[in-house]
Amino acid sequence: MSGALSHIRVLDLSRVLAGPWAGQVLADLGAEVIKVERPGVGDDTRHWGPPYLKDAEGKDTSEAAYFLTANRNKQSLTIDFTQPEGQRIVRELAAQCDVVLENFKVGGLAAYGLDYASLKALNPRLIYCSITGFGQDGPYAKRAGYDFMVQGLGGLMSLTGRSDEEEGAGPMKVGVALTDILTGLYASVGVLAALNHREQTGIGQHVDLALLDVQVACLANQAMNYLTTGVPPKRLGNAHPNIVPYQDFPTADGDIILAVGNDSQFRKFCEVAGCTELADDVRFASNKARVANREVLVPMLRQTTVFKTTGEWISLLEQAGVPCGPINNLAQVFEDAQVKARGLRLDLPHALGCLAPQVASPIRLSQTPVEYRNAPPLLGQHTEQVLQSLLGMSLERIGELRSAGVL
Repeated sequence: MSGALSHIRVLDLSRVLAGPWAGQVLADLGAEVIKVERPGVGDDTRHWGPPYLKDAEGKDTSEAAYFLTANRNKQSLTIDFTQPEGQRIVRELAAQCDVVLENFKVGGLAAYGLDYASLKALNPRLIYCSITGFGQDGPYAKRAGYDFMVQGLGGLMSLTGRSDEEEGAGPMKVGVALTDILTGLYASVGVLAALNHREQTGIGQHVDLALLDVQVACLANQAMNYLTTGVPPKRLGNAHPNIVPYQDFPTADGDIILAVGNDSQFRKFCEVAGCTELADDVRFASNKARVANREVLVPMLRQTTVFKTTGEWISLLEQAGVPCGPINNLAQVFEDAQVKARGLRLDLPHALGCLAPQVASPIRLSQTPVEYRNAPPLLGQHTEQVLQSLLGMSLERIGELRSAGVL
């Protein structure tokens, strides 16, 4: 292993998405990630199907596509740590790891002696990352938290969906579990920062990540729009609250996204569209004026864009330097020339004898590139390997623990 984190070992006690996403980021960067799962059950997402991975004959396997999302480059070890012997094994593993990832409810691991204080006593250099819905303190700390409910509670759904003036208006969640994914990314950043601090001081620390904290932090310009005015932003559909025109427009055969970011680009668009008088109109000459007069301008532009196809607009506007693009479905995404050129679709050999499709990491490092070592593992695939190599456990002892339901 030659990745940037090839010297780091991670014990991943998390499941579903936010924690496993963080673990996969670290694994892609070279870390050895040991995923601890419940015997016979495993990560909840192993069962979140259909769809399922197809075998070499095109038939469904038992591996849900959802699980394949966030668990490549990991080893799967089954342990029932509700049993004392299972707790002991996890503690012994944590003593040999650099990082622990967990997403249990606040205080949920203390009963098993697997909380930060307990593991820190065994391994003072340990980085212990807890991912919860609402953080380790505050009035909601003990509540369960899920992406969908946090998108609502954290304000994202108040900003997503059609305008109240349009038919079908109402709050709408994002089409992927974005809060979970962002939390996983922030968790990996926090872990890397803690590892850097440990490199300088020799001291580990607790990293506290909350879905709600991340959701509020990622409201970005919309949070500032509210904080600077005291007025909650409204849903605008695909329109931008601070830039016009920056939304979808109809074409002769579909739709196109215009992302006009400055006055020069707006003038170039008007030249291509044959409506230069709009760029000279005081109501539209500046972005500030266009935002104030969007209700007038946007309908006028929509009457113009319908006279060319999406492909014609993209060809003309790209030549003029006006940012634009199509609205692709996922079949079109993975057939896109740029997506193919960047190698964003890949296949990894799976233990079931088939290929597991994957989406490549977006991190490109010139000296320590991401390595795709293993497909997401079968449940307990590496139990013997991990216990033998790290704890020196004999096959006979492993067999005894299996019979006792510990493994």
